[in-house]
Amino acid sequence: MARQLAILGSTGSIGTQALEVVSAHRDLFEVYALTANDNAERLIEQAHRYMPDTVVIANEKKYPEVKEALEDLPVKVWAGADAIAQVVTAEPIDMVLTAMVGYSGLRPTIEAVKAGKAIALANKETLVVAGELVTNLAKERQTPIIPVDSEHSAIFQCLNGEWRNPVEKILLTASGGPFFNRTKAELATATKEEALRHPNWNMGAKVTIDSASLMNKGFEMIEAKWLFDVQPEQIEIVVHPQSIIHSMVQFEDGAIMAQLGIPDMKLPISYAFSYPKRLKSPSERLDFFSCRSLTFERPDTEKFRNLAFAFEAVRKGGNMPCILNAANEIVVSAFLQGKTGFLQMSDIIEQTMTKSSFTVNPVYEDYVRTDTEARRIAEELITKNKFTN
Repeated sequence: MARQLAILGSTGSIGTQALEVVSAHRDLFEVYALTANDNAERLIEQAHRYMPDTVVIANEKKYPEVKEALEDLPVKVWAGADAIAQVVTAEPIDMVLTAMVGYSGLRPTIEAVKAGKAIALANKETLVVAGELVTNLAKERQTPIIPVDSEHSAIFQCLNGEWRNPVEKILLTASGGPFFNRTKAELATATKEEALRHPNWNMGAKVTIDSASLMNKGFEMIEAKWLFDVQPEQIEIVVHPQSIIHSMVQFEDGAIMAQLGIPDMKLPISYAFSYPKRLKSPSERLDFFSCRSLTFERPDTEKFRNLAFAFEAVRKGGNMPCILNAANEIVVSAFLQGKTGFLQMSDIIEQTMTKSSFTVNPVYEDYVRTDTEARRIAEELITKNKFTN
């Protein structure tokens, strides 16, 4: 029987590419549920094409529009965050792809794990915010979490068959984003249009800005800690502008395993859906003769302070990574709206980390409270320090 999928965030970059994978392998995968935050028009189109059992629009104001458009189809239409958390527990679902952006992915991922659903994890913030809680719950319920981020999928692939061999170091590659070679003075005047022009990857706006500030790499470091049970000191960030090597694992004997390929998110999505099998893909192949050089550099954490904040947060532990994530979501939104500058984002994150209440051993309710408090503090700081471009 075809594997039944719930795709959370189906209208975003990862979600739409996941549906392309489904379209290429209709005999293997069926869509049971689709969810979107605000893009009702695309969700309606997807529902007509894939005929899921259920669709959920998070923005409840868009519910009448979606309901009316799908009233002639045998598709259930729900709305709101509670509905998303509920739909992932449906008995027929085999795997949940969590491709929602930011903190919003935490609750439905937890509910899916509790329900014993395999997780294809594209929402790194889930493990950034509550990595210990989620991974412990997954172990308790014996629920697999298969990474979809290209870097973590690469590490996962490098570790396949090597689980009994201790990892000495994880080499987490980064493209460096569009600003890596700019001076700090140049970053002070960086615009959102420039930040959104990623040199290698086609991603959503939030992730693209995070890539430009290297916060995305900080989040991926935290995610790797929880996925692969390593310490932050065992994770090295390597800037690799060509994005051909997607990440590497170094073992105790000095051997390094790497996963290479053309930048294409459909590969890690397909691998997560079909693991342990690999599916035939028409995607472009890597031509080594066209690769003039592969280069590697150290990141500058004085210029890209967000990466240093991520290491600081995960070492402190408790709810500090949750504070980091909440502050970052607020400043990225503000930057996209022209309310703060590129370098000011780091200033606000640092101050939010200092001002927010710290909890050593948080439970789920503490994460909810922390997220609310840190967002409020970050918003107040943005208002207080009005940005003029």
